[in-house]
Order: sequence, then C-alpha cells, then structure tokens
Amino acid sequence: MKNTMTYRGYSARVEYSADDECFVGSIAGLQDRIGFHGDSVKVLKQAFEEAVEDYLETCKKIGKQPQKPYSGKLLLRLRPEVHAAIANAAELSGQSINQWAANALDNQTKGA
Repeated sequence: MKNTMTYRGYSARVEYSADDECFVGSIAGLQDRIGFHGDSVKVLKQAFEEAVEDYLETCKKIGKQPQKPYSGKLLLRLRPEVHAAIANAAELSGQSINQWAANALDNQTKGA
C-alpha cells in the first residue's frame, strides 16, 4: 500500500488514525509543519491540495519565498572504501558515478 500523495511537486505522508477514525497527512520536506486530514480518500486528496495552495498563498501574502520541493542535488559523505567500490561499479557499467548512483537510488525508491 502506498502511503504518499503528490501535488504540484510537494509530497505528503499519509496514515490512518484509529483514534480519530480518519486519514491524516503532513507535507514532507518543509521546515513549516503543514498537516491535513479527511475521512475518505477523496476528502483527504482535496485537503492536501488545499493545504499546498494555502501554503503557497500564505507565503506570497507575507513575502516569504516558499520552500521548493527538492532540487535533485544530493551531497553524500561516504567511507573511502564505499566511494571506491561505487567508482569501480560505475566505470564497469560505463556510467559516471552520478549516473550510476542516480540509477541505483531510483531503483531502490520505485514503489515507495
């Protein structure tokens, strides 16, 4: 079961709250904490989209630049042995380290 939603490049994690008997979600990747809820998938989706739109509108009103969804750049610190193994694997596959790592990470997150 997929527990995420995406709208306008923003993603949210969704869970079911047995205590509240509804779905609850929060937008991921923002310093601002933005939550929403709904008692059906349709209502939850609408609430999520409204939360994103409200966030963008509020940022505009107060002159704040909204946090953007992730840029696609990722800096990793690795042990030198791991870096060497990745470099070898990339070279043997005919790819740059960046291409190899992007493909490996993409394969690990499919269906997430």
